[in-house]
Amino acid sequence: MRLGWLSVILMLAGCAAYQAAGQVQSGRQALLINKPEDALAYFQQVAQTNPNYVFQSVSYREGIWTYVGRSQYSLGRLPEARQSLEKALSIYPDEYLAKIYLGLTLLRSGEDSRDLKELESGLKGLYDWLEYMNRTMPYTAFWDPRREIRSAIEKDLEMLSSKDADRQQLISSAEWIGQRMEEEIDLVRRDEQRFMNREFEWSRGRGVGVGIGIGF
Repeated sequence: MRLGWLSVILMLAGCAAYQAAGQVQSGRQALLINKPEDALAYFQQVAQTNPNYVFQSVSYREGIWTYVGRSQYSLGRLPEARQSLEKALSIYPDEYLAKIYLGLTLLRSGEDSRDLKELESGLKGLYDWLEYMNRTMPYTAFWDPRREIRSAIEKDLEMLSSKDADRQQLISSAEWIGQRMEEEIDLVRRDEQRFMNREFEWSRGRGVGVGIGIGF
């Protein structure tokens, strides 16, 4: 009897996880085509049922509250975005896009002196993560192979180091980085799948070759 209930519970948990993953993916696609209101609806559904949900693709991770906050930011709901992004960082303190968007939110609201500090911390963290991923996993899929994202981050960090940083330019650039990073997630996943397919075909072909050799 207990095993029966356990099976039901596991099945329901699996269904819930599958549904959440589908909702997050739908939300991401809405963000990518500039439909933040649709994206927010998907993300909030997941946040209500699983507030600790983490989207993971290849080696990249992003919490659901970061996605909620990013959608609210895109809709101009800055107080709500700030609350969501601060919640995201309370759960996962090293989430770089959460820091970047919190910095953007504070910059646009003009209500907190932490704006540039949060933005700089997020940009530095994301830059270092991209560098680390390409050093440690160079044979599967490269992140930012043309260095477009990292070049933009370098320019922003240079601006941030000056006393008279152009805040509007920083906002535009950091928003581009956030959007471009979201696109990069799917590109890397596509490249890694291609790599795995090639490895599979190679190993299968090698196995056939060995079999023929033994036969002769």
